[in-house]
Amino acid sequence: MSERRYLDHAAAWPLRPEAATAWRDAAAVATGDPARAHAEGRAAAELLARATEATAAGVGVRDDALTWTSGGTEAVHLAVLGTARADALAGGTRRHLVVSAVEHSAVLAAVDRLRVDHGFEVDVVGVDGSGTVDPDAVAAALRDDTLAVHLQHANHEVGTIQPVVEVARACAHVGALLHVDACQSVGQVGLAVSDLGADLLTASAAKFGGPRAVGFLAQGPRGRVVAVQEGDDRQGRRRSGQLDVPSVAAAAVALQVALRDLQTERSARELVRRHLRTRLPEVVADVEVHGPLADAHPGIVAASALYVDGEALVRELDRAGFAVHSGSSCATTSGEPSHVLVAMGALTHGHLRVSVGPDTTVADADRFLEAYASVVTDLRGRVGR
Repeated sequence: MSERRYLDHAAAWPLRPEAATAWRDAAAVATGDPARAHAEGRAAAELLARATEATAAGVGVRDDALTWTSGGTEAVHLAVLGTARADALAGGTRRHLVVSAVEHSAVLAAVDRLRVDHGFEVDVVGVDGSGTVDPDAVAAALRDDTLAVHLQHANHEVGTIQPVVEVARACAHVGALLHVDACQSVGQVGLAVSDLGADLLTASAAKFGGPRAVGFLAQGPRGRVVAVQEGDDRQGRRRSGQLDVPSVAAAAVALQVALRDLQTERSARELVRRHLRTRLPEVVADVEVHGPLADAHPGIVAASALYVDGEALVRELDRAGFAVHSGSSCATTSGEPSHVLVAMGALTHGHLRVSVGPDTTVADADRFLEAYASVVTDLRGRVGR
């Protein structure tokens, strides 16, 4: 087999070498609990403070407005549930939420928990064929009792970038909060909380070359959350539980490197993304490419192929040396087609997401296209197509 190519960066980036070095250095020093007053605790607390300062600066918030979590999923749940809890404890009566139809399942699950367990009303705003939300439709869904709008920055399946700034203006008009799920964008697209108009922003270190199981929630001036799990007082009562300080330190370094190299990496990925988008429907017939060509995530390409099983497609491409992901019903445990593609009115069968990194070349893309054409042709032949 020829050299393998990893094309699933939207799931998790390989750990950046600088982050790996930072983890090793921190692990040798941060042996104590940063909440303790002894020397080992103070050393861990100093590392944590430096990591927090650097990361907060990277997304444009104060140090005390950043909360570390165990990953993007926990950060999202803290943004959704923690905001509702903060409002309730303050005597608020807002019990209405707005989400888009293409949010990550973590957002939809957290919102649904508020609906089922606490009686919240939820309006789901649809998208057009490119996966884009109409900000006027969001504005029309807002009410006087809307607590928050939950809207991703870049879609995790098709790469569509949402009109977050316009939605932020509509939210501010009625006093609703805006939570931006930026797990696919932080470190890959230049973002600052204030520039977006966001009140809450969530991110995952695994998406920009940091360690797995590290994420964070950044709060704007109006954002406020209260811990949804209790047991000890940490991070300003916004989250309980110990932190993996070496991993947090590594995540901070990964973000610094990502921001330093952002333009170079983004340009390199965009070149490959556009090449793949153009060539995919040329090398194979009956292929539908999803999402917009311009103003999209620089590394995500999604396409569906008629008469092809998504799980088989991923398996055969893996055998050919390419790590990719399918969002089709055949590749998910739920047995349901991708809710993102369904909302877009797009072809769901034989869905494939290719997400490239800064080291992916056009030559890698051409090798993938050759393998894709061969695999699709073979799979279609097996079913008589």
